[in-house]
Order: sequence, then structure tokens, then C-alpha cells
Amino acid sequence: MISTMASKIFKKTAILLFWIAVWQVLSLIVAHELLIPSPLSTLKALINLAQTKEFYLSVGVSLLRIVIGFALGVVIGFLCGIFSAKSSFFKELTAPAVQLIKAVPVASFIILAFFWFESTYLPIFIAFLMVVPIIWSSTETALLGIDKKYIEMGQVFRLTKTQIFFKIKLPLIFPSFISAALTSLGFAWKSGIAAEVIAKPLNSLGSMLEQSKTHLEISEVFALTAVVAILSLILEVALKKLFGRYNHVKN
Repeated sequence: MISTMASKIFKKTAILLFWIAVWQVLSLIVAHELLIPSPLSTLKALINLAQTKEFYLSVGVSLLRIVIGFALGVVIGFLCGIFSAKSSFFKELTAPAVQLIKAVPVASFIILAFFWFESTYLPIFIAFLMVVPIIWSSTETALLGIDKKYIEMGQVFRLTKTQIFFKIKLPLIFPSFISAALTSLGFAWKSGIAAEVIAKPLNSLGSMLEQSKTHLEISEVFALTAVVAILSLILEVALKKLFGRYNHVKN
């Protein structure tokens, strides 16, 4: 088991080093720090950022905003998915709104919402908006796809509708829900940061990115982009751990 883990770590490290080498080669070919800064200059920029309070405050606040938007989107999307599966009228009534959210580019929503919300709340709203249709569609599809024999079995054992939902339906749709939540988390994070870049709220990674771009600190832009990517991976791993723990406790 230890050798297998060591092999995986070695493989991932080798892949990472390969792409860093590709980055370095491209930087040497372009030979212009304003276009592609080297990995070393990007690392130096990251170290400089890590020595400031503004950096940690921005990371914390950006995470908080987007996690709030994600959580709200999961709850509302899940509830709407349940209602859509139970009521064809609700499904038909809300279908145009869902299709509109899916069809309109996120940049358009960011620009429109910029006039509706304060810059502080805009990333929360955009993250929420990106999550809702994914969770909604996944929940509805999973519920409608449940084999009726499971419901009939619950009825044979004289379970109430509430008991059937929590003891039969919920466990059956849980894998689909996890997949949708992980997918929507990535969309929420990327769109939330994009909203911060446009709205430039105080204490945010997006506003730091925009400021670095304005000052032509391209190595800083690369460093902040790397931070955004790393935080996205951390959030995904944390969510997987959370769902894994819930499933373990449930079983």
C-alpha cells in the first residue's frame, strides 16, 4: 500500500515537473516577461504576495463569498429539483428560466448583475446562479429515474412518503447528487472569481488579479492564477471528504 502511494506521488510529481519544464521552455522562447513570465519569477511573485496581509484576507473573503453562493445554489437547486420531479406544472412554469440561465453566457449575467447588486454580493449571486441549474437538473433526473419497484417495496412495508424519500429515494440519488455538486463547485469557483475581476469588490482575489493586470505585473497575475487553481483543487478535495464522511456515517 505504501509503495502504491509512493508510486502515485512520484507519478504526479513527474507530471507536474514536466509541465513546469514546458512552461520554462515557452518562457525562454518568448523571452519576454510581460507575455510569459518564468516559473521562477512567478514563484518570487507568489512569495511576495504571501508576505502581505491583503493576500490572506482576499483568499479568505473570496472563499467565503463563493462557498456561500455554492451552498445556497445547492439547497435551492435540490429543492427545485424535487418540486420539478413531483409537479409537471412547476417544471413547465420554471423551464424558460432554467433554459435562460443555461443559455446566457456567464459574462452577460455578471455585467447585468453588476447593476443589481453591490460588488460585495455579486460573486455570491453569480456562484449561486451557476450552481442552481446543475443541481436542479441532476436531482430531477435522478428522482424520475428511480425504479418504481423500490417505491412499491417501501409501500409494502407501510413507510410514509417522508420515510420513502429519506430511506429509499435519497440514498439512490445521492451518487448523482455528489457528481453534480462537484461539477457545479468548479463552475461556481471560476464564475465567482470572474465576477470579482469585473466588480472588483474589496478584499478579493479577483480585484487583486485586475490590479496586477492594470499595473502590468504579469508574474503576479500568473501567481494569483495559480492560487485560484490550487484553491479550486482544495475545495474539490474538501467536498469529496465531506460527502465521503457523510456517506460513511449514513451507512
